[in-house]
Amino acid sequence: MLFGVAAIFEILGWITQGQSFLMDPQRLTIMILQVSVVGIIAIGVTQVIITGGIDLSSGSVVAMTAMIAMSFAQAAGYDRAVYPALTGLPVIVPLAIGLGVGLLAGVINGQLIARTGIPPFIATLGMMVTARGIAKWYTKGQPISFPSDNFAMIGSGHGRSSSFWRSPSSFTSC
Repeated sequence: MLFGVAAIFEILGWITQGQSFLMDPQRLTIMILQVSVVGIIAIGVTQVIITGGIDLSSGSVVAMTAMIAMSFAQAAGYDRAVYPALTGLPVIVPLAIGLGVGLLAGVINGQLIARTGIPPFIATLGMMVTARGIAKWYTKGQPISFPSDNFAMIGSGHGRSSSFWRSPSSFTSC
């Protein structure tokens, strides 16, 4: 089926645009970037399903951790930052905070399931609602924007620069 769908889009690409749909490097980059988050979540959820469990909270936990990490990754000088005094941090700081928040959510899910005997469906359903609520409360329902250049580069599909792990204040002029 997948090859059939790909063939249909390839034919439509040649008919409508006069070029390949699947062999365009820019289009492939865009498609890969758009499905990468879902793919990463799917790998983790697949492991849970293989072991006989279920995790309904993964998407909401990703959203919550992204909002919290992004609040620490805002560009220096952005006057409407969540934490104005903490803008322009090295990219490792928001990454560590995001990983820590995700780890905490996973530990809570694991403890609820292993120690209390709550079925995984119920425990992860509760975490899903909780994570959504925390994300909405934390952001006051507003988007968090203006990431630092180094943080924005993570999801841009470009290679790692030599200044990736340093804070903007540590850059030296050439």
